[in-house]
Amino acid sequence: MNILILGGGGREHALAWAVMQNPKCDKLIVAPGNAGIAAIAECASFDVEDGDAVVGFAAENAIDFVIIGPEAPLAAGVADRLRGAGILCFGPSAAAAQLEASKAFTKMICDASGAPTAAYAHFTEAEPARAYIRDQGAPIVVKADGLAAGKGVIVAMSEAEALDAIDDMFGGAFGGAGAEVVIEEFMEGEEASFFILCDGKNILPLGTAQDHKRVGEGDLGPNTGGMGAYSPAPVMTDEITAKAIAEIVQPTVDEMARRGTPYQGVLYAGFMIKDGQPRLVEYNCRFGDPECQVLMMRLGAQALDLLQACAEGRLDQIQATWAEDHAITVVMAAEGYPGDYAKGSVIKGLEALEGDSLNMVFHAGTKRVDGKITANGGRVLNVTARGNTLQEARDRAYATLERIDWPEGFSRSDIGWRAL
Repeated sequence: MNILILGGGGREHALAWAVMQNPKCDKLIVAPGNAGIAAIAECASFDVEDGDAVVGFAAENAIDFVIIGPEAPLAAGVADRLRGAGILCFGPSAAAAQLEASKAFTKMICDASGAPTAAYAHFTEAEPARAYIRDQGAPIVVKADGLAAGKGVIVAMSEAEALDAIDDMFGGAFGGAGAEVVIEEFMEGEEASFFILCDGKNILPLGTAQDHKRVGEGDLGPNTGGMGAYSPAPVMTDEITAKAIAEIVQPTVDEMARRGTPYQGVLYAGFMIKDGQPRLVEYNCRFGDPECQVLMMRLGAQALDLLQACAEGRLDQIQATWAEDHAITVVMAAEGYPGDYAKGSVIKGLEALEGDSLNMVFHAGTKRVDGKITANGGRVLNVTARGNTLQEARDRAYATLERIDWPEGFSRSDIGWRAL
């Protein structure tokens, strides 16, 4: 098969790494890719949110299968355009991708399907939103309704912080994503991520992970796109997983099908778990980043078989095979992230790191300039490792991180602390 992956972050590097291990993969192209991806696959440059451009490129390069990594092309309807052109594609339609593209839509689906989630209110103007916050008090959660690259969620511990968030969102801090706002009750508990493949009819639970959203040690500081993750998540016991499928995931998939917008792709469900009861925090319509890195590290070559079966509507004929192993990824970010940060600093030591099935450095925001690998984003590297225990995987990842020479970067030193 000739395969095209859309995206250029750590998630796409991990997908490319797993896909390349499968003998079915004859040729792999990633658009736009990054410096790490360029070492294992061909990279191409075109607008991945333009369905016509994607279809044209796929036709010119005899692409058999397209895997869409990020959410923006999905929300833009690229999967619809590919399917319309008869090209096999992994990723939901624009209508189904509203589960991520609109927080208010997700809440409406939860209401219709009876899925347990936080109490909420939806606003299109700032003043009623402010009044609601004053009435409810803090802590409270303020979310930009649309896509905000993982940054449109403010967990406000004070009323003043929540009101500032309203000012920021309606003031354009998140662009069009903040034109509408969803305000939710603050849920206590432990967060976990659950990944489920859906082919429109069948579902296949794929695996669990736990992300570290806050920038600082001990889960303090502002929210980020994710500073590290590990898999599996011990909090997702068999009992809680079964409850999450029966009460949240399956009713959601059934409701989407009932509306004539069947969900095809990976459904990433974020849960808050307290006293054995999962409640939905959010849905994403693609693999999490950095959770994808730990899942791909554990799945390896079979990932392609699973994604292909999902795209072809035959999830009932396949299953994921998991070893009794653990994986962890530690994000190295540019100083200043998630605020302002500089690009262009040189990262040394990467060439000396031999990647294998136990150890990989996935590139997120990197670029090769004059033969040197440079930082080209906020989250820049994902130092990822596997082990028989989480402690073994963690020790391996941090030993690799120590070999990377990048003074302008930083990482958390406590990834995995909840489980350990």
